[in-house]
Amino acid sequence: MSSKSTMSEAATRSPEIRKDPIHNRWVIFSPTRSRRPSDFKSKTPNPNPNPNPNPSCPFCIGNEHECAPEIFRVPEKKPEWNIRVIQNLFPALNRDIEQPMGVGGGGEVVVGFGFHDVVIEAPVHWVQLVDLAPEEIGVVLLAYKNRILQLLSFHSIRYVQVFKNHGASAGASMSHSHSQIIGLPVVPSLVSARVKSMKEYYEQTGKCSLCEIQSKQLLVDESTHFTSVAPFASASPFELWIIPREHSSHFHEIDSDKVVDLGGLLKLMLQKISLQLNNPPYNFMIHTSPVSADSSSLSSIHWFVQIIPQLSTTAGFELGTGCYINPIFPEDAAKVLREVRIPKVDSE
Repeated sequence: MSSKSTMSEAATRSPEIRKDPIHNRWVIFSPTRSRRPSDFKSKTPNPNPNPNPNPSCPFCIGNEHECAPEIFRVPEKKPEWNIRVIQNLFPALNRDIEQPMGVGGGGEVVVGFGFHDVVIEAPVHWVQLVDLAPEEIGVVLLAYKNRILQLLSFHSIRYVQVFKNHGASAGASMSHSHSQIIGLPVVPSLVSARVKSMKEYYEQTGKCSLCEIQSKQLLVDESTHFTSVAPFASASPFELWIIPREHSSHFHEIDSDKVVDLGGLLKLMLQKISLQLNNPPYNFMIHTSPVSADSSSLSSIHWFVQIIPQLSTTAGFELGTGCYINPIFPEDAAKVLREVRIPKVDSE
């Protein structure tokens, strides 16, 4: 069955309200709000950057002096680098002020100590993350891991968020491919809600909520160590999660073999999204455990990668209620993406 017929049939389904057991929120699925297959393609695709070197881009190789201080590079101490991890020139938090001794709640104020770093994923301006080989994406993932481990040495860091904004409408201020890492002295409320929801599910069932996802209708693809799914109550059209097959609470515990496997599946998902959805801007986030998560919670917390193509707008209803409206059922989104075939590139 074609993607077009899948979309047409989906538009005749009745709306549903589904509970997301991971984030403890409701999502309305209303397929009649979008009736044409073209409604699920980006109206403003992320333009491919100019393939020529950009002499004004501080992230390009040769312009290292224009950047904020470097933290480390891969390979180490080599002028011809593949990846650089640097301080953000305009950080959200200040690494040079006094670390907070404790963290309060309610209306209390915590000193804005923390880390805001940039991971430059390639030395050449036109190379995007999806262009890298699985092994090269694996090296980017290892750079995330190594920087997280460095941040964990600071006693006040409570949570580390890795994220990527691809495209201006997804929040990227630079077209050169990069991602970001923020180390926080607090556990953000959405993270706390996710951890609490996962723990409640575990206490009720004795099972991890992400280990339990086995629906073939939601499966997009899989690799040796990971599966990619359209989540049961996805808040956004064509949202994808990549989940470790084996229960794992902390992203930074990933090993060298698994980062290559994850790199291959992440590349495949980004290729499918680009081909099916007209190269949309997107965000991806790595959701992991808080640093201070107690051992009793680790059985219920399962890290995963979330990919959100920017195909819809968050409006007043979503902002007012925290309840999202999604115009496509995840089962239909998963089927469409399963059917996307990646053209083979002949090697010379």
